[in-house]
Amino acid sequence: MILSASDMTTDNFVRRAEAGQDSIQFFAFVISVCVALCFCIGLAVSSIPGSGQSCEIKLEGKINPNDAPAASLVRLPGIGISRAEAIVVYRESFGKEGQSKAFENSDDLQKIKGIGPKTAQNITEWLKFE
Repeated sequence: MILSASDMTTDNFVRRAEAGQDSIQFFAFVISVCVALCFCIGLAVSSIPGSGQSCEIKLEGKINPNDAPAASLVRLPGIGISRAEAIVVYRESFGKEGQSKAFENSDDLQKIKGIGPKTAQNITEWLKFE
């Protein structure tokens, strides 16, 4: 089969058009991968604890450890779930002994395992003892 000059020109044009289209598709693919990667990195960075969040704790009112539930005590700095539950358990067992209040001041919280002088001092401003 012999091709004429016009057939060869058309064939070259088609090949160049296909090559150009392949280049555009490849470029679009690279751009979409870069956008997806940037989105994933942004999502990962925003999920890191403490990133973009203030470390300051704001409470609407002071918490009384003599009657506050564990869910309220957990909001105090340095008091996790286990310490909050330990405060509640101690307070409930203390009430059985016939005395009125388990905690008279923040220093009394040091009777709870895991709460030392520094933790007691750090949470003093968020506590009330009534």
